[in-house]
Amino acid sequence: MAGQARMVLGEPTGVPRPSATVPDWSREAPQGFWDPSRRLLRSIRRYNHHASRRGLQAAIARRYWVLQHRFWSVVTGAEISLRSANLGGGLMIPHPHGCVFGARRSTIGPNCWIGAGVVMSPNRSIDPEDNARERGLRIGGAVTIGSGAILVGSLDIGDYAVIGAGAVVLQDVPSGYTAVGNPARLIPPKTDPLATRVPPASQG
Repeated sequence: MAGQARMVLGEPTGVPRPSATVPDWSREAPQGFWDPSRRLLRSIRRYNHHASRRGLQAAIARRYWVLQHRFWSVVTGAEISLRSANLGGGLMIPHPHGCVFGARRSTIGPNCWIGAGVVMSPNRSIDPEDNARERGLRIGGAVTIGSGAILVGSLDIGDYAVIGAGAVVLQDVPSGYTAVGNPARLIPPKTDPLATRVPPASQG
């Protein structure tokens, strides 16, 4: 029935999914002083905003946001690099305890949702001509990553993909697919992953 609210990926039927390309910055707005996860993200955003600026004021601002980052990192128990400039807007990490994002070359698309204890571990190249450079992961837009998931390697996670809680992902995940298990197996979407959810038609 049209009046029923059925939960799909944490959102009731009839509510459009977040955009995979346009960030919803309101998702990151702190809801008060004691909002550790959003405050941590804010310190990263502000530091990177001032990172390319010169002058005394910018230097003072960088130092301030470094201290803010250290404080909220201790509070949350998360290890997210201060120089993670490739985090898409609208990122939500409600319980960041145990999260580890250390690859500066990794990218996370807009409006992603990441659970507690998620670890992203990109590969390091062993090619001598590549100077053992770290190869990052690419996570698309509106991706959901469940608590305790581990992403290993230089992976490409498509838009609207879902990584199940505790999954160990060793391969690319196409758009709209779900990855579950250890090692993760892929489950294809039942519908077009890029389609907007709309409520069923009312019965006359």
